[in-house]
Amino acid sequence: MRILHTSDWHIGRSFHGHSTLDALRGVLDALVGQVEEHGVDVVVVAGDVFDSATPAADCYRLLTDVLMGIRDAGARVVITSGNHDSAARLGFQAPFLGRAGVHVVTDPLAVGTPITLDDAHGPVHIYGIPYLEPALVRHHWPDQALRTQEQVMRHAMSLVDADRSARGGRSVVMAHCFAAGVEPTPGVEREIRQDLRQGSLDVVPLSDFDGPDYVALGHIHGRSRLSERVRYAGAPLHYSFGESDRPRGSWLVDLDGTGLASVEWLDLPVPRRLVTLRGTLDDLLHDDRFATHIDDWVCAILTDATPPHEPMRKLKARFPHCATIQPDPERRSDASTRTYRDRVTRETPDPQIVDDFLDLVRDGEGPTEHERDLVAEVLSAHAGEAAR
Repeated sequence: MRILHTSDWHIGRSFHGHSTLDALRGVLDALVGQVEEHGVDVVVVAGDVFDSATPAADCYRLLTDVLMGIRDAGARVVITSGNHDSAARLGFQAPFLGRAGVHVVTDPLAVGTPITLDDAHGPVHIYGIPYLEPALVRHHWPDQALRTQEQVMRHAMSLVDADRSARGGRSVVMAHCFAAGVEPTPGVEREIRQDLRQGSLDVVPLSDFDGPDYVALGHIHGRSRLSERVRYAGAPLHYSFGESDRPRGSWLVDLDGTGLASVEWLDLPVPRRLVTLRGTLDDLLHDDRFATHIDDWVCAILTDATPPHEPMRKLKARFPHCATIQPDPERRSDASTRTYRDRVTRETPDPQIVDDFLDLVRDGEGPTEHERDLVAEVLSAHAGEAAR
């Protein structure tokens, strides 16, 4: 059986205020093409189909079109809900969809009951584990201590393992969680930051996934191989600049008559590259080395000591897809370490007070001559008013 493992479509997510629907449609159309080209038997989508619990109508239309494309290409589909999905909305009419070859698993009580599909070697049991929030599912199993994601997933896998032992044959597990062994690189996973538990991540040990022939994970937006059998496919689009160096695609998984035979990575197209450019505003606007990024999504890190005027308007004139600006002024090594209180005394002249203030907040770079002239003009006018 040939399986395509994908996840974290996040239909409806915006990128710095820009809609991603058209870009995602193009990428998922390419995924449908891969299903047909490689003769895929089943596509597994491991959670976070939607980005919101209340998707807009356009999001449903995109999902419907993609699922129809996959079915027309000859593959069946198994979908589980993630932490971004509404299990109730995603699972609406799941029994009806199952008759059409699209199996949607959102009910916690369905854990341990597989979707069984057959190939020339016999049955393959696909166990979908939807995202299980401990506080929302522990009432289903009151005899279990379920306070953490690890405890919930361990219990879910015990139900899967019990059923696997009774049925025998080959098996695949789908889950949406943070598994031990994944490196949480900064800026990549906002879900990871939301899953912090008393200073550490609420992780699921890799050993909890022992047994199945393949484990298709979702929740992490970058491709990751935890073992030969346990993998993350990541998201099909780049949803943050922290993900820009990570490939987009899915895993093509082959099962033979005895279990896992091979796993191959299939790249998906990147509609628009994401780049982070660093320099002063003047450098970014005029330096030729940045010319190749005019059509990219741009995160501009500005190193100007003084915040420039209307930087986004100016940057968009050169980079129409500049999405965000991050100020990071370069520090002068010879900046004074005196505090502002140290610098100002009762005898300090007013112009010197302004000079020292600007020198402090600019890390050693005081006012320009033009600024000194403006300060002198204002102070002179103020002195004239006071004299009258």
